[in-house]
Amino acid sequence: MVRGVITDWGGVLTSPLIDAISSWVTAERLDSGHYRQVMRTWVTEAYAGTGTNPIHGLEDGSLDPAEFERLLAAELRTVDGGPVPAEGLLNRMFLAFLPVEPMYDALRAVRAQGVRTALLSNSWGNTYPRELWAELFDAVVISGEVGLRKPDEAIFRHVLDTLGLPAAECVFIDDIDHNVRAAEALGMVGLHHTDVLATVTRLEELLGVPLSGSGA
Repeated sequence: MVRGVITDWGGVLTSPLIDAISSWVTAERLDSGHYRQVMRTWVTEAYAGTGTNPIHGLEDGSLDPAEFERLLAAELRTVDGGPVPAEGLLNRMFLAFLPVEPMYDALRAVRAQGVRTALLSNSWGNTYPRELWAELFDAVVISGEVGLRKPDEAIFRHVLDTLGLPAAECVFIDDIDHNVRAAEALGMVGLHHTDVLATVTRLEELLGVPLSGSGA
């Protein structure tokens, strides 16, 4: 029996991360190949959990966003070899993050069925639409605010405790497969988000109710 739905924010309730990053890379005329190389190394290290890593630090709140911007800007360059401004870099990176209204509608429909809902997000110094949360979520866990990050077991246990539900009664939605598998290892039902219609359809199957208000 599913009594709780826990969802990621970026890439699930927003347009895909790859789209936002592509818009930013184009707007700032970045050397895209070099950017991908830097981020591939940083992301691999962050998920391997080895040593200190800027992404790991940014997500768990141990690294100030302004320092992350400085570190990343120092690694990047424009297509003609020029520097990339550090100040405001994170806001510029995610400027093209747009809300995916059918997913918001689906969450409202889920909650209307009496299912408890939670947001579990690895923050990159993001500006969240917090004004919407009261109607959407029973619990909100932001990595940098609790000093933990996905895919660490502790942050999943924290959100479960906040919801007051066991893992076996919760669905976890994320666009990063590594995080989904970490949730599954704790006993949650994992839902790797790649498409709104597929996610909503799977939620309907798991909950055993139509989510007609989802707009999907």
